[in-house]
Amino acid sequence: MTSANEQAALAISSHRFDEAIPFVADDVVWDVVGAGIVNGRDDLIEACRTLQTELIGTTVTFDRLRAIVAADSVVVDSVATYTDSAGDESVVASCDIYDFAGDRIVAIRSFNVELDVMIDSDGQEDG
Repeated sequence: MTSANEQAALAISSHRFDEAIPFVADDVVWDVVGAGIVNGRDDLIEACRTLQTELIGTTVTFDRLRAIVAADSVVVDSVATYTDSAGDESVVASCDIYDFAGDRIVAIRSFNVELDVMIDSDGQEDG
């Protein structure tokens, strides 16, 4: 059975932001390693809305999406293929670490890297 914290973490990591917003603390800090830090719930919501806008017309297929749950943390490991309206694809591997205080996300640390390889349906390198 999936916990509410795991569901909230998976929702953000899979771009289903509206599902997760009720679980975000007012003073949340989101560290996107190498890209910057988002401070506070309002700025996190704005960053999510911006990403949603950027993804309009893009199909996102998760080749891997799994969560590892600890006492006050959830780690989400994912590999996603992004296909834009012109058919161009990019594959991105991500690791998102969520820290919770009760049922509220208080911190997120995200690592993202674009891969040069394609990933098969089992989440393995293809070719």
